[in-house]
Order: sequence, then C-alpha cells, then structure tokens
Amino acid sequence: MRIGFIGVGVMGGPMAKNLMACGHGVAVYTRTRKKAAEAVEAGAEWAGSVAECAKGAEAVITIVGFPKDVEEVYLGSGGLLDSAERGAVLIDMTTSRPDLAVRIAGEAARRGLSALDAPVSGGDAGAKAGTLAIMVGGDEGAFLRMRPVFEAMGKNVRYMGPAGSGQHTKMANQIAIAATISGVCECLSYARAVGLDPRAVVELISAGAASSWQLTTNAPKILDGNFSPAFYLKHFVKDLAIAEAEAGARELELPALNAALAKYRELEALGYGDAGIQALAKGYSGGW
Repeated sequence: MRIGFIGVGVMGGPMAKNLMACGHGVAVYTRTRKKAAEAVEAGAEWAGSVAECAKGAEAVITIVGFPKDVEEVYLGSGGLLDSAERGAVLIDMTTSRPDLAVRIAGEAARRGLSALDAPVSGGDAGAKAGTLAIMVGGDEGAFLRMRPVFEAMGKNVRYMGPAGSGQHTKMANQIAIAATISGVCECLSYARAVGLDPRAVVELISAGAASSWQLTTNAPKILDGNFSPAFYLKHFVKDLAIAEAEAGARELELPALNAALAKYRELEALGYGDAGIQALAKGYSGGW
C-alpha cells in the first residue's frame, strides 16, 4: 500500500520505518526536513508538502505535536482534506481533542474520504519495536481496511467506537499514567525522607502489588538522574489539559488528574517542557 506519513519525529520516524519493513511504500513530510533523514535513508520518499505527501496515497498517517498542528494539517489551506485522493483513509495518530476528531471525520466523509483517530501508547520504545497500543475511533469499515497498516506498527490494536473514541480512550490512558507516575514520585520521596535506599525499595516492591510500568521503567530513570524524553513533558501537559477539559465538560471530578496537571504545568514553566514525564520527580522533595 502507498502511505503518506506526516510528522516523522521521535514516534513517527520509527513507525514509518516499520511500515516500510512490512512492504508498504511510504512518502514522508515534516516541517523540519532533517527529522526525516533516518526514514529517507531507510527508503522513504521525501515529499515537499502536505499535498505532495498525500498524492497517490491510499492512506495518510499524521502524528504531529498539538491540536493546532492537526487543524493546520487537515483543515488549513492545502491541507489533507483538500489534497487527499478520493477514497483515501486519513489516520491521525496524534493525541488530540476528541471534538476535533469528530469534526475532521465529518468533513472527510463529505469529501469522499474516511478519517480515523488512532492515538498510540508505548513511547519511543514501542514505536521502534512495533509494539504500540493503538486505540482507534471512526468508521469501522475503514478500520478493518487499515488493520494491516496498524498491525505493522502495533501489537495491541483495537477499534473503540465512532469518531473521537480513540481520543477518549487515550485520555483515559493518560489519566491512569498521571496518577501512577505521581505515586511513583511520592514513593521515592518518602523512601529517601525516612532513610531507606530508594533503589532497594523499587526493586522489592516491583515484585508485588505496587508493580507498574511507571515503577519499573521510570523510577530507575529518576534514580539515575535521567530525565531525557521517551515522551515529552510538554506533550503530556497538552494531553492532561485535554482530559481535564473533557472531564470538566461532564462535571466529572478527577482530583488526581488535576493535581498532576498542576505540578506538570509548574515544571513546564520552570523550563522542563522538553524533558521526559519522569521529570515530575523534580516537583517533589528528594534532591532529584
């Protein structure tokens, strides 16, 4: 299948390479061309614009930074809704607003296109290994046609319902992460404050009921002083803000989400936006 891929950064680059490894022809576009260098070296065709990337593509995948970027790529002048081939499937894998996914799906249908919202979880490691969890909303028929495309990038692929459902599922995912990483940071701060060896604590409790991906993966990074991003803190702030707005619209109280978002916003204001989400530890006492 010929696939256009827009946004080949930390996540998109490995995902595009996995598509090529499965035999798909891939054209790539990103605003900063040097970010596409690895994908191009691996065999991807460079496209000079959104419209060029969509030309002749049966599917176009986007994974960009923020909802405003999604709007620009899809709804802007020369965007995908104007330039994609009739019958193509547009797949937005950005974590974005559910209402924007619904809007794009409606506009796509009116133009003879299909649109799926398909955010992912698994970080850069999952993108490289092709083991991402992919949560998909939109037309189920389009999902079934694209399932082999998704399976080239992920191992846990599920259709979640109509347009916006993929994004809502990702919000649930991010809410769970926010509460868990907060607990990990508090655990480490407490362990150090009472004189325990935090590393020994992590090794011990990782084998019990407290075990989680955040504990086994991000706690060691915190203890090593490694705050490099597998997922940018600034993007997590964006995700949690969307989740908070969606919860607020439904008068749903989510205090753990609210508390985590407040701390993450403080850290972003202090200049940690390009760090990984484990930099939340810097918002707690402990000398991290």
